[in-house]
Amino acid sequence: MTPRARTTRSLPGRRLTATVLGVATAVALTACGGGTGSDGANGEESASAAPQGVVTEKAAAAVMDNYEKVNNKANAALDEKLLATVEGGQVHAMDKASYTLVPTFSAKDRKAYAKPFSYTDRQYVIPEKGAGDWFAVRAGSSENEKSSVLLVFDKVDGTYKMVLSLWADSGEPFPKLAVGKGGLAQAVAPGTKVGKLAPSDVATAYEDLLETGGTKGGKGLAATGPVEEALKTYKNSSTKGAADGAATQKFFTKTPADPSVYALRTADGGVLALFPASHTQETLLKPAYRSNASLVPSDVQSALGATRGPLITDTFQGQGVAELTPKAARITAVDFQHVDSR
Repeated sequence: MTPRARTTRSLPGRRLTATVLGVATAVALTACGGGTGSDGANGEESASAAPQGVVTEKAAAAVMDNYEKVNNKANAALDEKLLATVEGGQVHAMDKASYTLVPTFSAKDRKAYAKPFSYTDRQYVIPEKGAGDWFAVRAGSSENEKSSVLLVFDKVDGTYKMVLSLWADSGEPFPKLAVGKGGLAQAVAPGTKVGKLAPSDVATAYEDLLETGGTKGGKGLAATGPVEEALKTYKNSSTKGAADGAATQKFFTKTPADPSVYALRTADGGVLALFPASHTQETLLKPAYRSNASLVPSDVQSALGATRGPLITDTFQGQGVAELTPKAARITAVDFQHVDSR
């Protein structure tokens, strides 16, 4: 992928996701200047027959219904505070930036973004009580029958909120999950090693692909679409730079807005890891150009705060899906949102 202006697209979840990993800035060759067994929506504990889930399916459905309703309303009004009542963690950090960028869209695209949608064919993925406070919902979208999403809900300030939203429409289908007693999912501790990596190691391994080309933790990842794309980005950035070669471009791993990792046992004995990730991208004008040139931010970078100068630092928050087995660690989908530019 050659460096170019970052573009965004609207997925069924109405959060903007980037179609490329990197952002390129233009260079102006002009003088620089000035310029748990409960039926309640939050799963309070109550007595029920063993084994018990973190929540009942009825409680999970109530949380999902409320999220869908509030999410649609918040999207229509670009009301970040309203969205924060049902969304938290990594996803909310990404969506806040989405709301900032929507006003830069065409009237047609803004209208499409505000259009209500629903999650269809829901399947509730509820771990056994004692494995944590979170649960997931696997569903489709009313906008695209081929879309498939896995939403993770965890307790944030005592209330269930959606914290990760992993779409498989542009990646590989989600694997079949293992089912234990009572039809409950089998949660796995994020630090559990599965072959070369634990679920909590995957984000660092992925970011290493962008930062070093996979000379460190990235070595443990199998060749998949997202991995190959990241390596291509690293190669182009390190060899071609940005701004038609007038600037260098480097990536640096960053701690995610919410580092929480979630993992589930798959039917084949492996583990499905749902992880957050983050990085910064630094575009720096080469010394030879600094006396008579400046980097010009793109429309997206400008909306996120960037101004002309010799250096532009972009921040990205993201999330991904990986399938771990004793033989391989396969990242099957990644999703990044441009959240800041300086």
